[in-house]
Amino acid sequence: MIEGQNRKIPEKPERTEFETGCSAIAWKTEDGKHLWGRNYDFNKIAQGSRLTYLPEKTRFCTCEEKDGELKENAVQESRHAVLGVGTLLLKDSPVLYEGINEKGLMGGQLYYREFAHFEREYKKGKIPLQPVFAVMYFLAECASIEDVIQHIETKVALIGERILGALPNVHWIFTDKSGKTVIIEPDRDGIKIYRNTMGILTNSPGYEWHRTNLLNYSQIEEKDRETLYINGEEIKQCFSGTGALGMPGDWSSVSRFVRLAFLKEYYVKGSTEEEGVTNLFHILQHVAFPLGLIEVGDPVEVTPYDTKTTPYDYTVYTAVMCAESLRYYWISHKNMRVQYVDMEELIKENKIQQFELGEEIDFLCRNKKE
Repeated sequence: MIEGQNRKIPEKPERTEFETGCSAIAWKTEDGKHLWGRNYDFNKIAQGSRLTYLPEKTRFCTCEEKDGELKENAVQESRHAVLGVGTLLLKDSPVLYEGINEKGLMGGQLYYREFAHFEREYKKGKIPLQPVFAVMYFLAECASIEDVIQHIETKVALIGERILGALPNVHWIFTDKSGKTVIIEPDRDGIKIYRNTMGILTNSPGYEWHRTNLLNYSQIEEKDRETLYINGEEIKQCFSGTGALGMPGDWSSVSRFVRLAFLKEYYVKGSTEEEGVTNLFHILQHVAFPLGLIEVGDPVEVTPYDTKTTPYDYTVYTAVMCAESLRYYWISHKNMRVQYVDMEELIKENKIQQFELGEEIDFLCRNKKE
């Protein structure tokens, strides 16, 4: 008998955490426009997920209802109007994945698998904040990244309570009109706040690890390698792109961070908002998940609201927003045409509104005859 032949194969545990990707980057155009963009990489998107506008004074909660009662200080009323992708299916509060508010604060959550750690105990005198509600909270209550930092340090306590049976293990990135970017990571030894970052975030491990890892790629530059003299031979350069030899091309969080770092350093910024937005969409395509190449196994519904689950992670949508114009631009996996919503117009109407992300393929025929 072969050793181990009768060894019992353990059953696959029930999935109670989200497992996914995501990439984010802050950007500044030559004319001073501040942009922020992200890829939403997952094998599903929650039921009812749409681009959602929430006016100021929208009631929302920071912690799930427990035993029929909301925790003390859990009910809030938004100070600022907010626009972002999320869902309104939960009874007590909107859930946003990322967004922008009327003050130009932009940001979102990205998954931080195996590293995120949240306290289980409530802290008296602080607002209990479940991770799933954090994006809504910070955008609704804060006008700048300094406000975000102050709220993290003095006003809220991140609570590791599951919602709908699952715990979204995430970290956060926020930026504003100052051009500065803050990254917030909930680690086992406490909440880490990284100020004045390079404005890039992917997934695990933590930001400081990714930053140090760039030393392994210090040879990468935008210029081609010159003629090589070796063993008495002169070998003339005959193709372009050699300055990026060694750039990792896979879709791991480590490789995506490296690519984003060098793309941000060298990519043309764009002289206007429109050019900057276009360039940022191009950049995010360099780290997008191609459908079919990142298999996650059996499609599992982690929560009752999971819909259209596939066996693969892929880039469900890509979003770019501008702190000055308050425009939210996006493309979806099936509809690559850039769409946008102007938040300034929504503020005038002062009511909750939602917009479909676009599931229909949309081609523009340039020679169609009426």
